[in-house]
Amino acid sequence: MVAGALSTCGYFMGDNLYEARASNPKGFFESPEINGINEELLACVLPRRPPLIGRWCYRDRPAWGQRWLARVPAGTTITANPRCLRRIQAALASEPYCFKDPRFCYTLGAWRSAMPKTVFVCVFRHPAATARSILKECRDMPYLRSLQMDFDIALEVWRLMYEHVLRNHVRTGEWTFVHYEQMIDGSAVSRLEKHLDARIDRGFADASLRRSEADSNVPSEIRRLYQELCERAEFAGS
Repeated sequence: MVAGALSTCGYFMGDNLYEARASNPKGFFESPEINGINEELLACVLPRRPPLIGRWCYRDRPAWGQRWLARVPAGTTITANPRCLRRIQAALASEPYCFKDPRFCYTLGAWRSAMPKTVFVCVFRHPAATARSILKECRDMPYLRSLQMDFDIALEVWRLMYEHVLRNHVRTGEWTFVHYEQMIDGSAVSRLEKHLDARIDRGFADASLRRSEADSNVPSEIRRLYQELCERAEFAGS
């Protein structure tokens, strides 16, 4: 939603962006090349799923293309090998750029040396709503059906991603935090425009596309993390 609102600002978002489908009818605004770089970076720090026995065992280990749902332990350092660094530099050569990928929650440190002028936008919503959305995507998309997923695992994905952001990434650079609901009601738009020095598409967010609600309690550790994100976004909702 936020990337779509920025898509009219003249940013390079990558070549051959993924086409819209039912889960994101307005588009994903994600590039296969950016996703591929981050998949390769994550492959260097995550255990592999064995190709044969992995059909029945180790199904909690994401395979290629599934690593946006990885669970990377806090404190894991991810660095770019020479091949990945060349791909990163090539991707960043087209300025101004705006790249969106959930994997950046883990891999951003590997990109940092090549993007000194970049500012960052962290988008989030209630962890239970995110977990419901993950479960639906895993049910609906064939490429995800081999991955073991349940509500608790999805919450752990949410926790680890935002823990990496808050404990590692925000120490450097200019950041703004945006809650999903702040785009729906428009309260974050002016702040986002100021942060990016750009006029965004204020009509892009569509409340009718909300499919997942925060209808479940979450563990206290996750609730505290969510509250910290809300405070950074100046969001007073539940």
